[in-house]
Amino acid sequence: MTEKTKNLFSRISQYVGEVQGEFNKITWPPQAETLNGTISVVIIVSLIATYLGVVDFGLSRVMQMVLG
Repeated sequence: MTEKTKNLFSRISQYVGEVQGEFNKITWPPQAETLNGTISVVIIVSLIATYLGVVDFGLSRVMQMVLG
């Protein structure tokens, strides 16, 4: 192997080691908190999508009436 290849493998190994070290520092939320957050997001997105759908439907009806 050339010196350049050895240096590349050394840098890759160092990078993977640093990534593993950072990954070990992560504090994951409890499962109940994650589930509650997910449910909240799904409900809020559904409400906003429904609202925008109703507004879009209403505006399309108004445009149909105006344009004939």
